[in-house]
Amino acid sequence: MKKLFTIILVSLLTVPAWSQEEELAKMDPKAQEKIKAARIAFITDRLGLTPEEAERFWPIYREFSNKRMELRQQFEQVRKNPDPAKPKEETERELVELGLQLKQQELDLEKDYSKRILTAIPAQKLMALKTAEDDFRRLLIQQIQQRQLQQQRKQQLQERNEQRLRQRNN
Repeated sequence: MKKLFTIILVSLLTVPAWSQEEELAKMDPKAQEKIKAARIAFITDRLGLTPEEAERFWPIYREFSNKRMELRQQFEQVRKNPDPAKPKEETERELVELGLQLKQQELDLEKDYSKRILTAIPAQKLMALKTAEDDFRRLLIQQIQQRQLQQQRKQQLQERNEQRLRQRNN
């Protein structure tokens, strides 16, 4: 029972990160392009890539990111379309197992691409890559939340102004 709980907990902790990237994939293509450009600039700056390193690094990294996204989309697809004939508990167990299998595939993918990336950049910069990715993700989420908050405030202000106008007209 403890083992099952641990597996479920580990799977649930990784799903939010996957779903955030899934949400980005649903965005307007122009917004996606802006985010990709910002990610490139942010990571290039954080890693201190030279133009030569960047030229070798980015094609490998893009290929890796696309394959990683495909793995995450597999999980989301199964999660969103469960087999209605199966009991909920069985479906959840299968999702946990699939999540672990996909994590292993992602780890194998990361090992393979780390070797390839090391041909483009030094190990020190590869070590800093994960931190740069995490920092960019946090920054992006923070900016999205700030924009949502600004939109809410703007909407509240508009509603108050409309309410005041209605009161004056009455």
